[in-house]
Amino acid sequence: MPKKIAEQELEAIIEIVAAHPGGVPVKIIRDGLIFELPPRMLQRRLALLVKQKRLAVEGRGRGSRYQHPANIGRVHNVEVIEKIGVRDGVRGEVYVPISPGGEAIKQAVREPFQNRYPVGYNRVFLDEYRPNETFYLSVQTRQRLFEMGRSPDGPRLAGTYARQIFNRLLIDLSWNSSRLEGNTYSLLETERLLELGEAAEGKDVLEAQMILNHKAAIELLVEQAAEVDFNRYTVLNLHALLSDNLLADPQACGRLRTIAVGIDGTVYHPLEVPQLIDECFQQLLDTAAAITDPFEQAFFAMVHLPYLQPFEDVNKRVSRLALNLPLIRQNLSPLSFVDVPERAYIDGILGVYELNRVELLRDVFIWAYERSCARYSAVRQSLGEPDPFRLRYRTWVAEVVTGIVRGGMDKKTAAAFIKQRAVKDVPPEDRARFIEVVETEVMSLHEGNIARYRLRPSQYQTWQETWC
Repeated sequence: MPKKIAEQELEAIIEIVAAHPGGVPVKIIRDGLIFELPPRMLQRRLALLVKQKRLAVEGRGRGSRYQHPANIGRVHNVEVIEKIGVRDGVRGEVYVPISPGGEAIKQAVREPFQNRYPVGYNRVFLDEYRPNETFYLSVQTRQRLFEMGRSPDGPRLAGTYARQIFNRLLIDLSWNSSRLEGNTYSLLETERLLELGEAAEGKDVLEAQMILNHKAAIELLVEQAAEVDFNRYTVLNLHALLSDNLLADPQACGRLRTIAVGIDGTVYHPLEVPQLIDECFQQLLDTAAAITDPFEQAFFAMVHLPYLQPFEDVNKRVSRLALNLPLIRQNLSPLSFVDVPERAYIDGILGVYELNRVELLRDVFIWAYERSCARYSAVRQSLGEPDPFRLRYRTWVAEVVTGIVRGGMDKKTAAAFIKQRAVKDVPPEDRARFIEVVETEVMSLHEGNIARYRLRPSQYQTWQETWC
């Protein structure tokens, strides 16, 4: 009989731990039990479960966190990585060109979860950064990015360039930032949602909410370009807009967190003390505001906002929009994460979380800015050899584009048609990229480029009347 009771106790403990995929401290386990269990007895039960390999433990003493083995590594970031970021062994992995330092980080964060030592927030990482003395980006890199991103119109009012490309920026940044969170909307579905307010059929309502929240946040950045900056008003309101109707506690929108949070897919544990979170948040803002170079300022925000995790959720989304503050304000090409693979982005973030190293995330930032400039900047810079993916599928892309125009399809019908052709003609590992390429081509059609698809002006004009 005593053994049966003990087993019930063990099962109860396992059930509580399994409900927390990111790991759970002893206090949460004790509070979750429906029966009294003295602290020392609970510790003995936990030690037994670890010995039996029914639970895993990270950290020591009061910093110990327990996990169910089935949850180790099975988290939303890693799921996104595995689903989209990896190709088959023949074609290789979808990634960005990386430096030797970036490659070292990539290998380190791909070690099995159990081999990566748990770490907490390292305030020294922030303390050691001295604005305009410390630089994550070299002077050569910053100059090169400036040459690529600057507006050809010369000095203008803050936000002028972003307003000129606003419709394109709104769709691209909303879609790509949401895509990096696992959102399944296509580019055309995103455009239809933003322009007509029509949600895609069969999609989770939270996905539509996420994209619409991006629209509101981007409007804030562009409409108030001369006023917004790295201050509490701007960053807190960015969070409020991006998290609207997405958090379990509505009052957490636009407020620094007062509770502990865990991050799935990493051995990093953020700060838990609200006072320290507030102190570091203000220090982060003051440091960012003091940086004079717009690209260094943008990358600093990309690094330190997610690392601090000042909010209960939506931290990475805040960083992706906040990094555009200095770019929009100084009429530089915005960064909309065009073509950025989820896996490369997540690996870079994990390098910051677990190693306090920025090389891989820096590689992603630089590559992503080059891609964005190719879409927005009047300074046309070469990105090297033609995209091999577009070259490989050029025939199929052309067929689908011409089929949409000659068939007089609207956006909703076209989105379904593109998916249908992707399923029919394209291997599973290439379908998401194929859909993106075709949708981008369709949305970029105009009278000056339709000849490459052998379309007549009359066909294009007739199609434009139905394209809504």
